[in-house]
Amino acid sequence: MLPEGFEREIAPVLAPRLAELVRRAGLALPGPLEEIRVREGRPLQLVYPGGDAFIAPDGRLTPDPDRAERASRDDLQRTFQLMARGSVYAWEEEVRGGFLTLEGGHRVGLCGRAVTEGGRIRTLKPVASLNIRIAREVPGAADALLPQLVRGGRFLSTLLISPPQAGKTTMLRDLVRQLSTGVPRLRLPGLKVGLVDERSEVAGCYLGVPQRDVGPRTDVLDGCPKAEGLMLLIRSLSPQVVAADEVGRPEDAQALMEALHAGVAVLATAHGSCLADVRRRPAMAELLRAGAFERAVLLGRSRGPGTVEAVTDLTREGAA
Repeated sequence: MLPEGFEREIAPVLAPRLAELVRRAGLALPGPLEEIRVREGRPLQLVYPGGDAFIAPDGRLTPDPDRAERASRDDLQRTFQLMARGSVYAWEEEVRGGFLTLEGGHRVGLCGRAVTEGGRIRTLKPVASLNIRIAREVPGAADALLPQLVRGGRFLSTLLISPPQAGKTTMLRDLVRQLSTGVPRLRLPGLKVGLVDERSEVAGCYLGVPQRDVGPRTDVLDGCPKAEGLMLLIRSLSPQVVAADEVGRPEDAQALMEALHAGVAVLATAHGSCLADVRRRPAMAELLRAGAFERAVLLGRSRGPGTVEAVTDLTREGAA
């Protein structure tokens, strides 16, 4: 099934031939469309929860990649130009980071030949692979979880842990929204939230404006490295909560500790299949030992993406 904003937000940035193929095939998907994968010279692929399928030349779905339509170089280049609105140079920073963000907050992962300078990626040229990840809001995704993260009307600093595609960004977004809005049933007032959205995945900013609902009291620092962004927010916007996706580097840990020393609560996510996975990473282990987080939430897919598999009270069990 195609997302509600497909015709307005996605179809216009696909090469017309690709847009029509995806339009036909998407209607027959057994679940909501999660990703559109376009690779030069290889089968067109659609991903949905729990599976994937390829697009046949007549627009039907097929499980057989050998029977699928293949994307041409022209398909890739026309699509990339449309996504960059005709000026790849204007999007150079995003391309260097390996992604673009579309109107509606949809994120496009890029892959191709890396052009390096001084040992760092300067750009990708040509782009030979696109992964269009469909942005999806799930208002209320955090309803059942939030009461376990609030005590006496105070939000407890929380680390969300999950493997890839297990709903951590969706959960983070809804937690930010609810913290910013306030939750009267929990005696939780609306809080000033500072969100560092390094890869434009949480708020889905397009030209600096959030496309996703992150609440009325949330300030979004888009496209900024997490460590630098966290410090900027603390210095200039007096947040009561700072939020960041996919922390783990030493500089991230140092910035989060600065936030805690400033009396700011922290909401962050990290990759992992369990708490032990996170503890194996030196920077995260140090944060946990220092008591940076009061709750650890493990997300999984046992009952679909975003399933809360476990909530650990780190103030009781200790971080060692």
